[in-house]
Amino acid sequence: MQIQLLEYKFCVCKIDSVNQVDMQSDFFFLAKTDGEVSLVCKEADVPKDSLAVDSTWRGLRVVGTLDFSLVGILSNISSVLANSGVPIFAVSTYDTDYILIKEQYLDKALTALEKGGYSVIK
Repeated sequence: MQIQLLEYKFCVCKIDSVNQVDMQSDFFFLAKTDGEVSLVCKEADVPKDSLAVDSTWRGLRVVGTLDFSLVGILSNISSVLANSGVPIFAVSTYDTDYILIKEQYLDKALTALEKGGYSVIK
């Protein structure tokens, strides 16, 4: 399985409202629950009035479209990283999974994934 390192640096933000998100941005993840609104976006797209911002995340994308019947893909990746002491923030879309890793753990994560049998596209 291939995993692609994304070129962007990301931030995880807590915001008041979905209205703070620039819907014209080319890359972001937005989650709204009854208790919070969270945004993952490129560093350049962080809303100025965010309630909290955690920066210096890098993104990995599982390459290809994953069928909903597939089992254990994110579990296997997260296990490889957990066994190497790499904390993650995972996000899934309709087509695939994304794994965010703090930049300080990036080299360690890429090495662990390659040793775990994944092909990493940099």
